[in-house]
Amino acid sequence: MNCARFFSPACGWISFCRPALFLLVILASFGARAAQSQQPKGGASHLDSVEISGSKKFSSQQIAAAMGLRAGNIITREDLQGAADKLAALGLFSNVQYHFTTVQSGVRAFYEVSDAPAVAVTFDNFPWFTDDELTAALKHAVLLFDGSAPQGGAILNTMAGTLENLVQARGVFGTVSHALINFPLGGQRMQFRVEGTEITVKGVEFSDALATNDRAVQQSAAALIGRPYSRSAVELFELEQVRPVYLTHAFLHVQFGRPGARIPSEGAQPGSTAVVVMVSIAPGPAFKWGSIAWAGNSILSSGELDAIVTLKPGDIADGNKIAALWDGVQSLYGQRGYLDVKLDAQTQFDDQAGRVMYKVTITEGPQYRMGNLVLSGLSVDGEKRIHAAWSIPANAVFNVKTYEDFLDDGIKKAFAGTPVHYEKIGRFLQENPGTNKVDVLLDFQ
Repeated sequence: MNCARFFSPACGWISFCRPALFLLVILASFGARAAQSQQPKGGASHLDSVEISGSKKFSSQQIAAAMGLRAGNIITREDLQGAADKLAALGLFSNVQYHFTTVQSGVRAFYEVSDAPAVAVTFDNFPWFTDDELTAALKHAVLLFDGSAPQGGAILNTMAGTLENLVQARGVFGTVSHALINFPLGGQRMQFRVEGTEITVKGVEFSDALATNDRAVQQSAAALIGRPYSRSAVELFELEQVRPVYLTHAFLHVQFGRPGARIPSEGAQPGSTAVVVMVSIAPGPAFKWGSIAWAGNSILSSGELDAIVTLKPGDIADGNKIAALWDGVQSLYGQRGYLDVKLDAQTQFDDQAGRVMYKVTITEGPQYRMGNLVLSGLSVDGEKRIHAAWSIPANAVFNVKTYEDFLDDGIKKAFAGTPVHYEKIGRFLQENPGTNKVDVLLDFQ
């Protein structure tokens, strides 16, 4: 009899004990291959060997240790199944298959796994420890922890439990939770944070003089004081409040280190923790504007595009003005019906001359014309007013600016002097590539 088991995220554990030909046909349908195995008879047997393959992150020995299998142990078929179940539950592997064969010296077990996607780990509010200390504790206590984490699975609970024990050993009586979060600059992280204890921001310190002396940055930083300490909140503050100031001063290479926090010895209150947030900033050099070269554009000439560039050679390369330039190009194309235009801006830094240049490749896409104006949530009279105020005729070239002006002012004017009331307007542009028309959908709520 041939027996094989494998784990599928969609189907769970699947078992096959069939004649050899039927077994191979079934396994082929799942993209798996299994060697012939003999089911151990007579209950328990010696484990002659165990081999795990397929992982690019962990060795066979590491995975076997996490499963609790060791050559020489007395095992049963249920033990082999239980080890596979344990492995699948960790979340580290997206697929687990196994088979076994009996030999004179016992049972040889073979497991095949596939690594599941992993994300970086972040510690949100652990001011009592450095990241290195937290990572070292996890590596010491959690088998198969390599500095990253899967998006789900039992290993996350084990990691949270380890951190919780570490925190409580420091005299902080809180629990540790975990959640998959979106990082402000893109991507995802598995965030661990302490719950049930009061950790507040007492002050904010910056490593660079520009942030320390900038009034706008200091006013924004004041809003953090007295609020719960959260590293992710500090990172969002850096991105939205501090980074634009550095871009305005042409520090286009500005980098922010991982936010830190220290606990001052004075002013501590029983049962709570007050921290000073430390924001690490490496400004890099300040750049001046050099030039810009356009490629791929045919609808708009390079001269028309140059006309919206407000920076002149030698000007401070204000990063916010540069970002506004790309938005301006998008808007200019949108006014001519090119809603799918894409810009690929390649930056070229001349560090020696302190200048920045851009080569911008434009993919213009199709031109869209006005399709249907679809309204919902209005009375018959209200719809008549909106249709009368709408100024882009059917089949005319669609103009994004006209559309946005209508949303900002045109609707208010259409209902001036009437009792029509709405809290918000759902808006959506439905592109129809087959006809190159765009429908405008407005939902009054």
